[in-house]
Amino acid sequence: MSRGKARAHANIALIKYWGKRDEELFLPMSSSLSLTLDSFYTETEVVFDSKLDRDYFYLNDKLQSEFQTKKISKFLDLFRIKKDIKYNALIKSVNYVPTAAGLASSASGFAALAAAANVASGLNLGERELSIYARQGSGSATRSIYGGFVEWREGNSSENSYAVPIDDAKWDIGMVIVIVRKSKKEISSREGMKRTVDTSPFYNAWVKSSKKDLMEIKKAIWDKDLEKLGAIAEANSLRMHATMFGARPPIIYFKPETIQVMEIVKDLRSDGIPCYFTMDAGPNVKIICRLSQSKIIKDRLKERFEDEQIIISGPGPGISYL
Repeated sequence: MSRGKARAHANIALIKYWGKRDEELFLPMSSSLSLTLDSFYTETEVVFDSKLDRDYFYLNDKLQSEFQTKKISKFLDLFRIKKDIKYNALIKSVNYVPTAAGLASSASGFAALAAAANVASGLNLGERELSIYARQGSGSATRSIYGGFVEWREGNSSENSYAVPIDDAKWDIGMVIVIVRKSKKEISSREGMKRTVDTSPFYNAWVKSSKKDLMEIKKAIWDKDLEKLGAIAEANSLRMHATMFGARPPIIYFKPETIQVMEIVKDLRSDGIPCYFTMDAGPNVKIICRLSQSKIIKDRLKERFEDEQIIISGPGPGISYL
């Protein structure tokens, strides 16, 4: 019997990952960049045990079906094959996300799973190699290996598509997350990406502009220029959603409340508070801001939304072994 336990934090992309060049290996069409958050994380334990008749996966203390466990088993096989481990596994994973959140946890989930399996298997990978493994569970998980600002380099093979830390984000920056809807989205990210890549006439232009955005946002991060960073991230997100509007049939993740938050952000900017919105494949809005001004932003949002729908987060750390 061998075990490992780890914690990984969620991340929010500022330069988006949208579209794969290789569906099996999770190789992206373009590089992306994110900020790891301290408020959302997953803790996962992996135990390889000769007594188990199959893999057992508990999520938030609830045993998952064999069908739901299949993707986890396939991911653990990467470690089992590498170290010639014949045993089945017991996996216990808990998502520490505020009750109201309804945020995607695949990034923190697979990063924590990769780190726990790394210890349990005795593979003892370094962070760069671990990000390569995590990527094969969920693309965005590759970025959750590190804290602060992180770039996922697109690469052109499994070996050179990995994450690198860009900046520790130990300055006045944070996010306000607005949960406008908790319901499951109608179109999964995987399906949405594929449809956009295959059918949107705007997609190639977005990939091209995204590469330029990446270079510019890195400079803004190193200069600690929040206004420039936020403007680039906001435009990148809107362009990504424009590619979805152009897909056939179109994909629209926005809800009326999404637009409301965008309008509030614009009003706050007019009032001299630098803040910028970004949205992923869903209706919830993340607001990039100075952490020191996050309460002002939350108070304005509370005029339209409930307190539990609004979560403030500072930058978070990389993986830790427990």
